[in-house]
Amino acid sequence: MPTDFSEQSLIAIKNSYAISRFTRSRLFLLSTFRKPEENQEERLCQLALKTETESGLVCNYSSVLGNLFEETKKMARKLNSSLIITGIETSVRIRTFMGNHSLSSFLKNSPCEVLTVRTNHYSSEYKNIVMPFDLSPESNEKVLTAIQIAKYFNADIRMVTVFDPANVEYENRLLPYMHQVKQFIKKKNVKCTNKSIPSRYPIESIIDYANQIDSDLIIQMNNTSPKLSEFIGGMLCQKIVDLSNIPVLTINPIKRESLIHFGSGL
Repeated sequence: MPTDFSEQSLIAIKNSYAISRFTRSRLFLLSTFRKPEENQEERLCQLALKTETESGLVCNYSSVLGNLFEETKKMARKLNSSLIITGIETSVRIRTFMGNHSLSSFLKNSPCEVLTVRTNHYSSEYKNIVMPFDLSPESNEKVLTAIQIAKYFNADIRMVTVFDPANVEYENRLLPYMHQVKQFIKKKNVKCTNKSIPSRYPIESIIDYANQIDSDLIIQMNNTSPKLSEFIGGMLCQKIVDLSNIPVLTINPIKRESLIHFGSGL
């Protein structure tokens, strides 16, 4: 977890406890400095000790010279991390201590999943998981992750899709497929609903729906199909992170042959 000791980065650390217990992970705090006199290793050590006490989990730390964005990627690869958690300031437009451009690149090139947190409080569990869905092959890959998280927290999965009202053909293909996925999830003993929303503003519609049902987590893929990208007019995952006031778990599209395990690489 990259931290600059700002309020939002500290809130992100607290939000890591629940999902870290689920993944049986170790926590790792990372701070960076540009000049030797800016090194806050002692402060980071105290934060790690506090984090261990609060979470009941092992928490290691490192303070290194360099750019926080670049060093986070390096450390994630070195540790074979399964999840990076970063805080986002509670503003309408995205501003992190990493920087807007850096976060956009980070989501695109992250070596592992990323949980972005923009909220003033932290949750000890997830009960309402929103899962945007489309016809892209990558969209299937988040289903097993959502099932595992839902089972651990005894949560409901809320599938949601947004389609262009003028694209009847896409709607006719999408809705029966969503029903099949919902039945698959239910067979795994997880409660699931599906919602289809005709709208020309898909990102806003997804976030509005998530807030209407008091969702506490959105799970999305790190890319979309070309057709959907054209409809949305940009990178879906970045725009959801950009606007969502709800924590967003962004999953890299990786071919998986079995159930997805986050492991204990943090």
